[in-house]
Amino acid sequence: MLARLHSVTLEGIEGILCEVEVDVARGGFEKTIIVGLPDTAVKESVERVKSAIVNSGLPYPKTQSVVNLAPADVRKAGPAFDLPIAIGTLVGQGQVCQDRLDKTVIVGELALDGRVRPINGALSMAMTAKAHGFPSILVPAEDAMEAAVVRGIDVYGVGSLAQAVAFLNGQVRLVPSTVDLEGLFETEGRYDIDMADVRGQEAAKRALTVAAAGGHNVLMIGPPGAGKTMLAQRLVTILPPLTLAESLETTRIYSAMGLLGKGKALLARRPFRSPHHTASGPALIGGGPEAKAGELSLAHNGVLFLDEFAEFPRHVLEMIRQPLEEGAVTVSRARRTIQYPARFMCVASLNPCPCGYYGSSTKRCRCTPNQIERYLAKVSGPLMDRIDIHIEVPAVTFSKLRSGSDQRSSAVIRDSVLAARAIQAARFSGQPGKTNAHMTHREVERFCQLDPTCQAMLKEAMDSLGLSARAHDKVCKVARTIADLEGVDRIRPEFLAEAIGYRRLERRP
Repeated sequence: MLARLHSVTLEGIEGILCEVEVDVARGGFEKTIIVGLPDTAVKESVERVKSAIVNSGLPYPKTQSVVNLAPADVRKAGPAFDLPIAIGTLVGQGQVCQDRLDKTVIVGELALDGRVRPINGALSMAMTAKAHGFPSILVPAEDAMEAAVVRGIDVYGVGSLAQAVAFLNGQVRLVPSTVDLEGLFETEGRYDIDMADVRGQEAAKRALTVAAAGGHNVLMIGPPGAGKTMLAQRLVTILPPLTLAESLETTRIYSAMGLLGKGKALLARRPFRSPHHTASGPALIGGGPEAKAGELSLAHNGVLFLDEFAEFPRHVLEMIRQPLEEGAVTVSRARRTIQYPARFMCVASLNPCPCGYYGSSTKRCRCTPNQIERYLAKVSGPLMDRIDIHIEVPAVTFSKLRSGSDQRSSAVIRDSVLAARAIQAARFSGQPGKTNAHMTHREVERFCQLDPTCQAMLKEAMDSLGLSARAHDKVCKVARTIADLEGVDRIRPEFLAEAIGYRRLERRP
């Protein structure tokens, strides 16, 4: 008897609907085989399925079967086909009623004792099932909350093969899983850190406020222990809260990578990723044999912090130039091309010299001018040109460290950021999530108009600092963001002066 049911495979973070055909024949097959470009994990499902069926007290066919996974030209990967293959095998013996199978997508990995284990990418699979018009999906119980985030489809979590069989036969009634999204964002969206934890560094906090308001990339230069890492970690606390759409985008990446966490439904906080400077290109950008997402995509809708910026291999740093502009990473292989979203705020930090104390008033720098020049030259000009804001983070004095004066909290700063983002939302209506940092040149000309005084100021800055055409646009975008923070339509000279002041590295010898 031929059984036909549906499942989903992942390609990157996108789900592809698959038809699972199981032919339990009366004879003719020497052994059970799986066709349709299965990977090793899918081929090994034959033994897992056999043990799971037998150990669940269900009959396993005495004859061998053939399993076809369609479409045949799409590679099938992972253990999520275990449960549908097992169900199909039982349907072929008349042990499972086929009435519900036409309306249900089934995914899940099987243990040898019949338990259903969690899988990666349950969220994307549920979204794919809904997009193809299926009213329900059967998933592992541990993944039910994650899949239930998708509205408009009934998500049933099962803990064992026996339970799945009983449900499909109508012997057991399961209640569709639900998630309280508002409550989840309320409880999980809080941070344990706050910008008020950082003493002093008011200039740096101001620059990060501007960066958060406009989605600008930031480079912090300062001696060790000045607070660069603390500031970067707290940047996410002043960014606008994740919207549901942003959370779904980011959660899909973490889910596909198996990084979401047990029993977690959604990411309610913006991601903060801080890869070590020894990270390889595929680890940072994405790729490898399985064409998986890298740190850039894991930082999607959040912050990517590159500490010890100059210590990263130069060829690795050069790889992030294109994603910084496009907001996406394309991983190309001979058989397929996968695109991962990568719209993040890049925050980099580096010391002013190899010893870290160039320009310090408390410690003597031991570096020669040539050493300093070689150290800073590790970061290429084109990459530096793509960073909107350069700020110096000096060492904090004892009096500021022990000061009892109140610091502005993240909540207070976030309010001003939200007000500026609201102005940008109205400016870029029809383009959700777009910020000043992502304006095109045409939009810069339209929304960043300068009066004669500002034009003269910018011309002088370009001549004296040697700013490129890209840097010209970056300065205008930052000035536009400063004006938004002040609630002003026109870019004033003082706003432009502050934006020019954020091109610190062009001033260095």
